[in-house]
Amino acid sequence: MKTFSRLAFCALLATSSTAALAGSFQKVDNGIIVSPDEGPAKRVRILAFGDEAFRVTAIPGENFEAVPDSLMVTAVPDGNPVISESKGMVTLKLPAVTARVNLTSGQVSFLDASGKAILSESSRAAFEPKTVEGHNFLGVRQQFNRNTDEGFYGLGQHQNGQMNYNGEDVELAQHNMDIGVPFVVSTRNYGLLWDNNSITRFGNPKPYAFAGGDGDGLKITGTDGKPGWTAQYYLGDRLAVTQNEQVINYQYIRDNMRWPEEAKAQTVASTAGQNTAGNAVQTQRVIWTGKVTPGTSGLHRFRLYSSSYAKVFVDGKEVLERWRQNWNPWYHNFDVPMKAGKAADIRIEWEPNAGYIALVHNDPIPDADRHSLAFASDLGHAVDYYVTAGKDMDGAIAGYRKLTGKSAMLPQWAYGFWQSRQRYDTQDELLGVVREYRRRNLPLDNIVLDWRYWEDDKWGCHCFDAKRFPDPKGMVDEVHALNARIMVSVWPKFYPATDNYKELDKIGGIYRRMVEQRPDEPTDPKYIAKMYRDWVGPGYANAFYDPYNPKAQDIYWRQIRENLGDLGFDAWWLDADEPDAHSNLSVEERAYRMGPTAKGPGAAFFNSYPLVHSEGVYQRQLMSKPDVRPFILSRSGFGGIQRAGTALWSGDVVSRWDDLKDQVSAGVNLSMSGIPNWTHDIGGFALEDRYTRQDPAHIDEWRELNLRWFQFGAFSPLFRSHGETPKREIYEIAPEGSPMYSSMEWYLKLRYRLMPYIYTLAGDTWQKDGTMMRGLVMDFPTDLKARNINDQYMFGSAFLVAPVTEFKARSRKVYLPAGAGWYDFSSGAYYKGGQEIVADAPYERMPLFVRSGAIVPTGPEIEYTREEPDGPIVLHVFTGADGSFSLYEDDGTSEGYKRGEFTRIPIRWNQAKGELTIGKREGGHAGMIFKRGISVRFYDSATARPIDFAENGKTSIVYDGTAVTVRKP
Repeated sequence: MKTFSRLAFCALLATSSTAALAGSFQKVDNGIIVSPDEGPAKRVRILAFGDEAFRVTAIPGENFEAVPDSLMVTAVPDGNPVISESKGMVTLKLPAVTARVNLTSGQVSFLDASGKAILSESSRAAFEPKTVEGHNFLGVRQQFNRNTDEGFYGLGQHQNGQMNYNGEDVELAQHNMDIGVPFVVSTRNYGLLWDNNSITRFGNPKPYAFAGGDGDGLKITGTDGKPGWTAQYYLGDRLAVTQNEQVINYQYIRDNMRWPEEAKAQTVASTAGQNTAGNAVQTQRVIWTGKVTPGTSGLHRFRLYSSSYAKVFVDGKEVLERWRQNWNPWYHNFDVPMKAGKAADIRIEWEPNAGYIALVHNDPIPDADRHSLAFASDLGHAVDYYVTAGKDMDGAIAGYRKLTGKSAMLPQWAYGFWQSRQRYDTQDELLGVVREYRRRNLPLDNIVLDWRYWEDDKWGCHCFDAKRFPDPKGMVDEVHALNARIMVSVWPKFYPATDNYKELDKIGGIYRRMVEQRPDEPTDPKYIAKMYRDWVGPGYANAFYDPYNPKAQDIYWRQIRENLGDLGFDAWWLDADEPDAHSNLSVEERAYRMGPTAKGPGAAFFNSYPLVHSEGVYQRQLMSKPDVRPFILSRSGFGGIQRAGTALWSGDVVSRWDDLKDQVSAGVNLSMSGIPNWTHDIGGFALEDRYTRQDPAHIDEWRELNLRWFQFGAFSPLFRSHGETPKREIYEIAPEGSPMYSSMEWYLKLRYRLMPYIYTLAGDTWQKDGTMMRGLVMDFPTDLKARNINDQYMFGSAFLVAPVTEFKARSRKVYLPAGAGWYDFSSGAYYKGGQEIVADAPYERMPLFVRSGAIVPTGPEIEYTREEPDGPIVLHVFTGADGSFSLYEDDGTSEGYKRGEFTRIPIRWNQAKGELTIGKREGGHAGMIFKRGISVRFYDSATARPIDFAENGKTSIVYDGTAVTVRKP
C-alpha cells in the first residue's frame, strides 16, 4: 500500500494552492488530506479504492507514515474521485459512492450512487495515548449513524443467537468458538471494515465489568444486608462455607486459586461422581444470591462466563441455563430491564466440576447510541476504516473482498462429506473407517487425522508414533486408493525438547514467554503446573511460533512439508490458532505471552494471528505445488483469511440444543463477514456425562440431537462430523436400518445428488464474490421480518433451510419471506411468501423449502465427488417466477480456475412462455465433458409432489454445448 513520507507531505504542502491551515484540504493521489478547524484529529485522509470504496484515516498528529500497512487489506489506493468544495464541505465522488468531509469538524459521511445518505460519522472521540512494552499506541473509537434502524451483520462468528447486531454488544477477541472479524455489512448496502488488529468492541465502547465491582453501576447486597453477594459453597448436601463476595469471579486459573479451603473437594472434570480410581467424589455446588440495585434505568446487559452447569434466576424466574465442558467456558448473554433504585433479586446456581465462572455487566446507554454503528479498539495508531458500497449486500461484500482478497476456491472434494473423530488412535482405526464407509456404500470424500498421532512428549515434531502409525505413507496411499482424501491436524505449538522448537528458537521465532516465568511469579511447582503446563499426560511446557517473522514462516512450512506434506496428505488442519497456547488464562496474560511478535507487542496484534499463520502456509503450499489448490481448516480467522484457501469452523461447541441453534446465526454472520467456507462439529464436540455414559435414559436424546445436527450439516457450506466420545461414524451412532441411520444415509446421498448445485455455489464464491450460507436479509432486503430471524437461512438463492433445534419437536414455525413463492421440498406443497407457517418436521426430515423460480441441478447417486464427472444432470425447475442458473464446472483440484479454465452453462426459465433455455456452453477446462445427458423436471403450485431425482425420459436430451430449449409439458 502507498504510504506518505514526512518529506513528501511537506513538499505537498509547499506546492499546494491551498495552504495547510485549519479548515483546509490538500489534494493528494487518489484523494485528499483535510486539516479540520476543530476536534481531536489534526489530519483526516480520504483515499479512493476503485470505483466503490474509500479509506478514511484520522490521526491526532501530522504523520501518516506512523500508520502501519494493513494486514487485512491487500488493495492499494486507486481511482480518481471528482473533488469539489462548497460551503465548508469537500465532496469526493466515485461512480458507486460519494464521500463528504466537513472542514470544520473533519467528520466524514457517505452517499450511495443515487445520492442517498448511507453512513455518517458522529463527533470524533478523543484519542487515548497508551504505552505497551515501550511502544506508543492510541486507544481509538468511532461512532456512526446514531439512532439508526438499519440491520447490521458480519463481525465474524459469535455464538449467542444474535443475527442482527443493531442494538447488540459484541467483543472481537479471538477465542475457541469466537472469531473476531471487524467487518460489518448493512441493509443500506454498504460494508465497513475497521482496520485494527487489537481487541475491539462493537456497540458499547465501554468494556464489561464484574457485576458489583469497581467501576460498575450496580449496588449488590447479600441476604444478610451486607455489601456484596451472599456465596454459599456446598459439599454434597452440606453447607461448607458462607461468605460475602464483592464480585462473582472464578474466571481464570489465577482466580480459582482463591477458592475457600473449607469448600475444596476432589473433583474430576471428565467423569461424573467418581475419581480415576473409581471412588466416589464429593459434588460441589455454589449459590450466589444478591439484591441488585441499579443506578440508572433501562436495559442492563449481563454476560455469564461459565463452564459446567449454571443457572441464572431473576426475581425467581429462570433466565439462563447452560452447560459447557469445564475447560472451555464462554459467555452467555442475558438482558434485564431495570429501574434506578429498584432492586432485582438475582440468584446464580453453579456446579463447578473444576470449571470457571464470572458475571459481568454494562449499564444502559441512550437509545440513540445503542442503535448505532460503533467500533472501539484497545490499541491502534489511527481511526482507520474502509467503506465499500454496492447495489445490494452481495455488492458490499464483493467490495470487501476487492479490498482484502478474492475468496480462493477449495478443491471440489472439500464439499463432500468428511468423517472425523477426536481422535483416531491408530492408522488401523482410521483406515477401518474409510473401508467401512466404502463397504456400506456410504458417500465419503475426506477422513481427518486429528491431534496426538505423535508420541506424547514430542508435540511439534510433526512425526508419528511408530507403534500406532507404523506406515504413515502407506496409510495415506490406501486412503487415496479408496478414492478419498486425508487431512492432518498441525498446530503452531512446540515442546522445547523437539528439534523443531530449537530451530525456530534460534532465529527468534518462538514466543518464549509461554515457557519462561516472569521474575515476580511464584516458583511453587503446583502454580507452575497450572500456569505453564498443558493437559497432556503429566503436563508439558509448550510455546507457539511467531508467524509475523518471515523466517519463522519459512521454517514452519519446511518442517510440516518435509515431515507430513511429502507423505501425500491433502489438506492442513491448522488448529488452535487464536493462538490458544494455554486454556483459561486471562486475556491480558494471553496477550503478553503471544509476544513480542516480530511486528510488536502481542496485544497490538491479538486478533490477526490466524490470518498471518494461515496465509503463510497457503502461500508456501502454492510455491511447493503451484497447480494444486491448497486447503486449510482453521479454528480462528480474521479479515482477509478467505484469500488463503481457508475454511473456518465453530470450535469446540457442546452437544446441546441451544448450541445447535446458535450455530445458525454464527455461521450466517461469519459468511456475511466475507468468509464463505464454514463448518461445525456435527453433534457438538463435547458431551455431558449423561450422554458419554451411554445412559439409556439419555442416549436417545443425544442421537436425536446428532441427527438434527447432521441434517443441518448437509446444508452447510462444508459437511463435517467430528467430536469426542461416543464415536461419530454413522454406523457407530445408529444401527443399520434404524430411522436414524436411514435419515443420515438419505442426507448423505442428497448432499452428493446436489453436488452440481453446491459446487456452482462454491465456484460463485470466486467468480461472483458469492456467499453460500446467506441471511434471509440478503435475498429479501425489503422484508423487515426477515432481518432478525436467527434460526433460518438461505443455502444459495434456492433453498430456505430451517433446522430443528428442540428435542422431540416434530414441527416448527417457519417464516417464508415475502417476494417469492415456496415449495416444501419433502411434499411439493406450495405456499405464498410473507407468512409464518407450522412446517412438518418428522424425525427423519427437517423443514426445507425451495424458492419459486429456482433451477436446481442434481447429479447421479455417487460415493465421492468425482466418481462420475460425466454423469447425467437433472434440472429441477420450480415454476411460478422467472429464474436463472449458471452451472459451473472445472477440474476440481487445480489452480486453473484463476486462469479462466472453467465452464459455465447458462440456464433460464421463462415463466410466461413456459420455456427453459439451456444456453451455449461458455469456456473450457482440462478434462471437460463435451457431451452429457440432461433432463428436466418441472414443479408447479397446482400439483404437490416431492422431488424426483430420476432422469426424466420425456424431456431428456444429449447436451453437446449448443443452446437448446425445453418446453414445460
